[in-house]
Amino acid sequence: MRALAAGMMLFAAAASWAADMVTTENPETGLKTWKKSDRGFSLELIQLLPEFVQATYASRDLPPAIFDSMKAYCVFGTVARNETDAPLAYRVKDWRYVTPDGKKHRLRTKSEWVAVWSKLGVDFSYSILPDDIEFEAGDWAQGFTTPQLPPGARFDLIYTWRRHGKKYTGTLRDLACPAPR
Repeated sequence: MRALAAGMMLFAAAASWAADMVTTENPETGLKTWKKSDRGFSLELIQLLPEFVQATYASRDLPPAIFDSMKAYCVFGTVARNETDAPLAYRVKDWRYVTPDGKKHRLRTKSEWVAVWSKLGVDFSYSILPDDIEFEAGDWAQGFTTPQLPPGARFDLIYTWRRHGKKYTGTLRDLACPAPR
């Protein structure tokens, strides 16, 4: 009986953890989405194919150099939401992605992308997730997140946010850059 109770507790704990992060797959495209809500902060990453990213920039009549500057990066559509009744904030500069070898790497921020594109003669800042933002209750932000990884690469994303002066940390595990089609 104790073994059964212990097994049920282990199952309940695993189910509880699994509920923290939801992974979905689009049946038509095979692209995946990862979403986690934790202490009022929700973060969702959506796989994007390079062709979609290229079309996004081309549809705004931006020069091919913009897309070319991103070719070494895996691009995700990202949605961050404040699901609380109080302000909260995040800074992409504090986030890290962890590759299977255990190494932590910085994401390139919106400000850094804008600087790269400015050197290419382009004044554009629309597409990348805001660097540093404070949300009011119910607010959200969206944009691209860009780990420098090849297609098919796997990684974890460690992200942080602040609420009422306290820093929180979350992790989206076993993310994958989309494989080429």
